[in-house]
Amino acid sequence: MDTIGDFLTKIRNASRANKQVCSAESSSIKINLADILKRNGYIADYEVKKLRPGISEISLSLKYVRGVPAITGICRCSRPGCRLYYTHASIPKVYNNLGICILTTSKGVLSGKEAMQQHVGGELLCKVW
Repeated sequence: MDTIGDFLTKIRNASRANKQVCSAESSSIKINLADILKRNGYIADYEVKKLRPGISEISLSLKYVRGVPAITGICRCSRPGCRLYYTHASIPKVYNNLGICILTTSKGVLSGKEAMQQHVGGELLCKVW
């Protein structure tokens, strides 16, 4: 089971269906992914709700610009069967810097630009454009 891949698929499907809100089971990495998407302007906001002890849910408010989703594409790069690692110098550009890539590094989950600035590499989780 690839929980990050499932989370990204829920976001992709909700944005293509022009939904306002997308929700999924919460985890720390999903919260970090949502925070990066919010900081880079791909979602309007996110909220973590406690359902019962030990179980929480993350709700994303998707962003639209004149009726067009801010997230036109989101893909999972590193999979459980095939991990992709990059040094800070070889982090890929997404659509000639019009999109972002998200990495998990030794300093936490960072966007590609933040990872290059901090001179850390890591596992490429996904690309967003």
